[in-house]
Amino acid sequence: MNVSSPIKSAAAVPNDLDAFWMPFTANRAFKKAPRLLAGAEGMHYITVDGRRLIDAAAGMWCTNAGHGRRTIAEAIARQAAALDYAPPFQFGHPQSFELASRIAALAPDGLDHVFFCNSGSEAADTALKLALAYHNVRGEGGRTRLIGRERGYHGVGFGGTSVGGIVPNRKLFGTLLAGVDHLSATYNRETQAFTKGEPEWGAHLADELERLVGLHGANTIAAVIVEPMAGSTGVLPSPKGYLKRLREITQAHGILLIFDEVITGFGRLGHAFAAERYGVTPDMITFAKGVTNGAAPMGGVVLRADLYDAFMNGPEHVVELCHGYTYSAHPLATAAGLATLDIYRDEKLFERAKALEPKFADAVMSLRDQSGVLDIRTVGLTAGIDLTPSKEGPGKRGYDSLACAFHDNDLMLRVAGDTLALTPPLIVSEDQIGEIIDKVAKVIRATA
Repeated sequence: MNVSSPIKSAAAVPNDLDAFWMPFTANRAFKKAPRLLAGAEGMHYITVDGRRLIDAAAGMWCTNAGHGRRTIAEAIARQAAALDYAPPFQFGHPQSFELASRIAALAPDGLDHVFFCNSGSEAADTALKLALAYHNVRGEGGRTRLIGRERGYHGVGFGGTSVGGIVPNRKLFGTLLAGVDHLSATYNRETQAFTKGEPEWGAHLADELERLVGLHGANTIAAVIVEPMAGSTGVLPSPKGYLKRLREITQAHGILLIFDEVITGFGRLGHAFAAERYGVTPDMITFAKGVTNGAAPMGGVVLRADLYDAFMNGPEHVVELCHGYTYSAHPLATAAGLATLDIYRDEKLFERAKALEPKFADAVMSLRDQSGVLDIRTVGLTAGIDLTPSKEGPGKRGYDSLACAFHDNDLMLRVAGDTLALTPPLIVSEDQIGEIIDKVAKVIRATA
């Protein structure tokens, strides 16, 4: 793989950690025993004291092509020297149009337009606003209700938090948006435990949408938003047939269907988008993370041509949609995105992930007999491992596992409560998969 040369020295450890209120972090515990990173290359992070950690998390589901990709860094540098910033309102730059065309070409047929933003959170809120606005311009302004799913994650904006269904992400923030309802989560350990790929049980849960239609009236519902694989909650693959049934119900009632593919987009499940894997074309797909390999902030929404066309009315000099961000289609991010898509294409990383999936699944399932493993789920190059909670309370074993992996086993992984999530870059080798599994086994034993 084309990665940067080894890092010669590590940065100095900051002498004051107090000023930075870290996001989604146990700040007091972190600052007692920091986990500080100074560099990265290929499949590894490098700590401030020079240790090499194998990355079993692709950063935060972002670095699908591995770390330190020279062509991405060089593209960003060239763009910064040529055009550091271009306003996206009423102006443009060529790379933004090129990247939009290439993303649309990767999306399912019919999803032909791209609206850029800067993160998965902004992408989710953008998609929800587009749904509301679309119904409004078509004369169905009564369609204001949004449907999410329990255990779903759609970022941290007010819209995404409202349709999201992870309780700790919601409980501090009051009532959030009105007019939101939720489908049930698709996970049932009794019927789905230790499943490779999509579980057989659970397609019928999509029929709950019919109940919500009956409760609220189809003419009040704007959109349903779901993740094809719920990642942040602990890797919950959609059951076989579930997404197709959701598509049938939403189409029957004129409701828009949004796939949140911030995690699953760009190869994580062996395809450019999970929609292709499942043979389901939604009305919109949100993306972020892997679009730039994590090298620059970027997100967006890919949407159907007729949704876009619905706004293209009235005088041509009038703004059609009063929505956007200062850094939408930022030149540095678009340069990173174009270079990243080149790597995915040239190294056939989506196809590589698909080929590695069964070997990865077998390797992760070898952990099922470790002490305290309650369940393992795999799909694509992604796995969730549920552990028995510590006597000290929910989440403690997960946190201890995170710390043990970093400090004692030179391993980077993610946790969701007491679930370990493995999501390595798509460049991972079979030997490195084995190394990750060996290290995870040590972590599980150490925290039992």
